Amino acid sequence: MSRLLQTGLNAGKDPLIKVIDGEGVYFVLADGRRLIDGSNTGGPLGHKHPVMVEAMKKAASNPVINEGWFWAEREAAAEDLIDIAFGEEKSWVGAVRFFLSGSEANDLALTFCQALTGRRELATRERAYHGMAGLARQMTVQPHWHGGLALQGGGSKPVPSQASVRILPAPVNAKYGGVSDNRPLAERMAGTEEILSSVAATIIDYTQGGIYYDSGYQDYVANAARKAGSLWIADEVVTGLGRSGRWFAFQGGETRPDIVTLGKCLAGGSAPAGAVVMSKDVVDQMKDKSWQTYSTFRAHPSAVSAIRAYLSVMADGQIIRRVKELETRMQQRLVEIARKHPSVARVDGFGLHWTIELHGPDWRHWYADTIEAPIASRVAAQAIEAGAVIGTSGEQTSLFLAPSFIISDDELDTLISALDHGLELADAEFERGAA
Repeated sequence: MSRLLQTGLNAGKDPLIKVIDGEGVYFVLADGRRLIDGSNTGGPLGHKHPVMVEAMKKAASNPVINEGWFWAEREAAAEDLIDIAFGEEKSWVGAVRFFLSGSEANDLALTFCQALTGRRELATRERAYHGMAGLARQMTVQPHWHGGLALQGGGSKPVPSQASVRILPAPVNAKYGGVSDNRPLAERMAGTEEILSSVAATIIDYTQGGIYYDSGYQDYVANAARKAGSLWIADEVVTGLGRSGRWFAFQGGETRPDIVTLGKCLAGGSAPAGAVVMSKDVVDQMKDKSWQTYSTFRAHPSAVSAIRAYLSVMADGQIIRRVKELETRMQQRLVEIARKHPSVARVDGFGLHWTIELHGPDWRHWYADTIEAPIASRVAAQAIEAGAVIGTSGEQTSLFLAPSFIISDDELDTLISALDHGLELADAEFERGAA
């Protein structure tokens, strides 16, 4: 029995796989199999990318210097991030601060907004996930990610609330399947400005819970937040720096955030890293203030080296254009598969992040409080037989595909074929339930 405490990406008592190595888009398992790593939002360049490997070797010769001391390389990483990733957005970007993870970046961005505005309440949208640290966990409103304890015999012990959270209606989009509410956006979102009138920060992400934003939704929420005096945080921890098929998902709309939070791709998967990027307007409000937060290992030399290396690989935009090209291929193949499998209720996504939602119980009642693996995890287990690892984010009825940006057409076909194979199990169970 392992003495390592962990919570699996796929719900269930036992781990699906035991990974001992990785190369390119593949995991190498203890039994020698090589499986496509199909749901790795933190590995944009796959495993052992040569530029990232070399950067990490060089990082070992850097000084061990904490966040409290000025370091030229850390300053250079901030400049790289603004000049390269925010190159088209430099007119409004003010400053960067690095963090240990996307969760920490979200947590500290939210507390910062509370301090700056003098307000306590916060807002997000239905089915959101923003991380597992502090207020980021509080803003994660998927019931199974409450940060506490799920009792395998049924029931849970969640963490006590830290702040009042206002929950906005979610976007209702799908590339395949029905949507839950066909009313016009303004009608669905009526009263948003009033809801946000006492809110310090309104944070929106672009993929969580299998819900993907369109520009209309973003702009509506952003404009309502501005009118209400609530700071708008674009949570780009998953989507930022390439996965959406552009540098940032928010670039699909006309509005621009007060704050952007980053993680996942920021250091190319070679080191844990997050960032908070503030607009010039927000930075101007900081001129006579000091942000009183500190951590020894934020922007550690290994993270700084990895950030600069990743940005150098992505700088010419070629890989992001490739992600955008693969978006079309992903959508076509996934919709074809959905039409083939009666167990599939909905497909949505963009770039290289896609969700396949199955028919089944309402997500609002899923607390991961059972030993039995849910249907999504069982589908993922069967997909392994066909050569790919697929994640569920601990969901009961949803799977997501988020492969590395370097995946080839043939490898992508293998990944989607593995999903196709796994869905045969879901179809059998769905048809038994319908009989």
